[in-house]
Formats: sequence, structure tokens, C-alpha cells
Amino acid sequence: MFRTINASTRLSCPLRPAPWNAFAKRSFSTTSYVFAQRAVKYETNGEPSSVISTITYPDLPAPSPDSVNIKFLLSPINPADVNVIQGVYPANKTAQQLLPEAQIFVAGNEGVAVVQQAGSDAGLAEGDWVIMAKQQAGTWASASCVTARDVIKVPKEIGEVHAATITVNPPTAYNMLRDFVDLKEGDWVLQNGANSAVGEAVIQIAAHRKLRTINFVRNRHNIDDVKQHLQSLGATHVFTYDDLSSKERLKHIKSLTKGKDPRLFLNCVSGKDTTTMLRLLGSDATVVSYGAMSKQPLSIPTSYFIFKDLKCTGFWQSRWYNTHTREERVTVMNEIVKVIREGKLREPEHEIVTIPGSASEEEATTMVREVMKRVEAGAGRKVLLRVEEVP
Repeated sequence: MFRTINASTRLSCPLRPAPWNAFAKRSFSTTSYVFAQRAVKYETNGEPSSVISTITYPDLPAPSPDSVNIKFLLSPINPADVNVIQGVYPANKTAQQLLPEAQIFVAGNEGVAVVQQAGSDAGLAEGDWVIMAKQQAGTWASASCVTARDVIKVPKEIGEVHAATITVNPPTAYNMLRDFVDLKEGDWVLQNGANSAVGEAVIQIAAHRKLRTINFVRNRHNIDDVKQHLQSLGATHVFTYDDLSSKERLKHIKSLTKGKDPRLFLNCVSGKDTTTMLRLLGSDATVVSYGAMSKQPLSIPTSYFIFKDLKCTGFWQSRWYNTHTREERVTVMNEIVKVIREGKLREPEHEIVTIPGSASEEEATTMVREVMKRVEAGAGRKVLLRVEEVP
């Protein structure tokens, strides 16, 4: 049996990670609880449009001295979030105790929140904006109780959208441009998938550093619009993979660097076209792979290693967070905030989907599943969730 709680009874805080158990499947009397919050959760892995649903849970308890109660303002749906729910992404999902004795997997890794109540030793104040310093924090929710070390304060002036999307794509671009090759002003960077969220961040951060970029994208009906958009972000040159099939065209692209060939190639596609792009690199270059959108292997002729001293490595922002200190994370966030403040990093193209607090559980679940169907099919613009409190 489980105990009931009334308006004066509170759960413990912070919420403790634990595996899902059968408690949440039991029926219970809602009149015994003060249900004021909502979250998007899942019990088993599978396609998000089928396995996710919403749940309401009691209002937050008063935080412990080193904790804060936060209200989420916006939480993006990233491709990795979909993969985590599917069970194909190498990330440890964290369960949260939203109901007495019940542990529930809440989806979402990234988001911005406002502090509603702070513990005496938290070092934060009511009204502060914070982002997640902990991976898989369960951000698709209206509110949560977290330890102060699991969040990082950000300035409100950067806006909700920038703050909500600052911990995944911009630092991926920032770190890849910084950590592998000592790039100087005027150097060239080569990349594919240039119109992806990371690719656009690479273009803008590189331009901010006065680096030049050669960018490749897939051909499409509105390719001129895509090229114009990327150039408006600071791309030096934009080509399609079709340009790689012509030796004359390839020769022309290589001549654009005037002998100062790129020494950094950022790859999120792999496959045959990526292998062809290697011809644009100079000696002692580094290929950094952070994705495989083509779902094809990265094939590199041995001659590139022998005669050009090519180096290949991988990058995963989640691993970077796990292997660096909180202080180092804060430093990177501050650097990205600086770029935003200077107007050198735009908000990603986006839409905001609100899950209203007035919606029933069934209605809210239907809304979220419909959103996930669009995301799985390729929504184009980044989708950000706003999960409202239940009145």
C-alpha cells in the first residue's frame, strides 16, 4: 500500500534517481494529492510518438539548502532526445521520483528554467535563469527540484530561445573549432551538413573568430535560398555534394583557398561524398566526426594517413561534459553567451509548442505524440516545448 498526502504533505527533495517500478501504474485517488505539475514521460523504449505520455504530479516541496525549485520556460526536442527514447543513444536516462515511491523517466536533456525557490546554500536567487549542467535532466516538464551544482546561471538578456538551446549545438561547434587544430585568423574550415543546427553554429562561431568556411549541403529545390541563408550567417562558400562529382568543379573549389588548404574537416554525414571531400584537405589535417547522417561508414584511403599524415577522431558533447569539470563547462557557456551578446550567433529557426495546463491528461498526451510524429518525420525547424503547470 502507498500513503496518501494532502495539501500540507510534501515529497522529499531533491528527487532521487531510481529505476521505474510498478507503483505509477497503480490507480490512486487524485483528491488526496495536490497535482500542480506536468511532465512528459515514458516507461519503455520505443518510437516516441507511441511510448511517451504525460503525467501530473504533486507541487514541489521546499528545496533543501543546496537545492532549487525551478520552473521550465522552454525545452527543445533534439534528435538525440528521440534516440534516447528509442533506446539507441548511448546515454544513461535518469528516473525522477515525481510521485511517492514512484520513479518515472522524464524526457528531455536541454532547456532553460527560472528559479522559483532557492535553498539557503544554493547560491542562486528567485528569478534567476538557469540551464542544465547535468545530462538527461528530464527537462520536458513544468517544474523540477534540482541541486544547485546541476544548473548554471545564464543572463536573461540572451532570451528564452538562446538560453534553451545553448548547451548542445553551440558548445559542440565551439569545442570542435577549438580543441583539435590550432586555428588562426584567416584559416579555412571544411564541413558537411552545413545547414544542420551544429553546422550553422560552426559557420557563425568561425566567422566570429575570423575563420573562413567551405560548406557542403544536400541539393534540393530551394538550394539558392539555403545558400543565401548560410552566407548571411557568415559562410564563406557553400556548395552541394553534386559539385564533388566534377573534377573541374573540385579543382575550382580547392583553388579558392589559394594554397592554404583546410586542416580541419567537421563531418556529420560520412559515406562516399565525405571520402571525396578529403581531397580538399591539406597535409597534417584532422577529420572530426560528430555524426553519421548518411548512416554509411566513414571510408578513408590509407594513402591519406601515410602521405598526408591525416588524423581522424570523434567528438561527442555529452562525453565532453562527463570528462570536464563544472568550472570548464561554465567557462564555455560564458564564451558562447559573449558571442550571443555581440550579435554573432542567431537563434535557431524554431517553433514553440505549448502543452496547456488546462488540457486533460489524454489531450496533453495526444498533443505531445502529434508533435513527436512531426519531429520523427523531419519538422525542419527546431521544436521547443513549453509545458504549463496544471491549474
